[in-house]
Amino acid sequence: MTQPDDDEERLPSFAEQMADQLGGWRGLVESSVPVMVFVVVNIVADLNPALIASVGIALAIAALRLIQRRPIRHAVNGLFGVGIGAFIAWRTGDEKDFYLPGILYGIGYGLALLASVAIRQPLVGWIWSVIVAGGKAEWRTDARLIRLFSRLTVLWGVVWLAKVGVQAGLYVADQDTALGIARLVLGYPPYLLLLAFTVWAVRRVTRTPEAAPA
Repeated sequence: MTQPDDDEERLPSFAEQMADQLGGWRGLVESSVPVMVFVVVNIVADLNPALIASVGIALAIAALRLIQRRPIRHAVNGLFGVGIGAFIAWRTGDEKDFYLPGILYGIGYGLALLASVAIRQPLVGWIWSVIVAGGKAEWRTDARLIRLFSRLTVLWGVVWLAKVGVQAGLYVADQDTALGIARLVLGYPPYLLLLAFTVWAVRRVTRTPEAAPA
């Protein structure tokens, strides 16, 4: 009897990875709602009501998860991010500062991705090891996967810096409403596309036998 392919057993599906890392579709919605509320309320009202509404909805989401005995990791992460942005915007009195922590985080993350390739430790490979491979780093002994993860890490870094560059440009230009919309549009959609492409690329390489040298 043929044994099942090890790669097939240990590589979760894209849906499973998204469910684990982002809390599924519910996690995506819940993490986006506070920012959406801030954008809308800030347009129709003012900064302080927008801050109160966004933090309030983030607290409500976290409380609802506690009541339902659901994992609150994603809700807490979202609340932390919203809380820092709200505090900075409240202290400065400028609504655009609500988005400043996310911009700084994006710049740091993008630069870290590119730097990891420069020192030959592609960050996407190590993230793959932690999230998908159960802590195993067998890809470090496979030249094909090393090359693939290096290219994927560069792709992630470039995309991350590009999208945060758009937000930074809007921040400098004081385009508060456009900045909020960009935060939503350039948030999870690019991330999900990159994740899907990464899963497809790694599966494709691991399923293809390495050609024997001539």
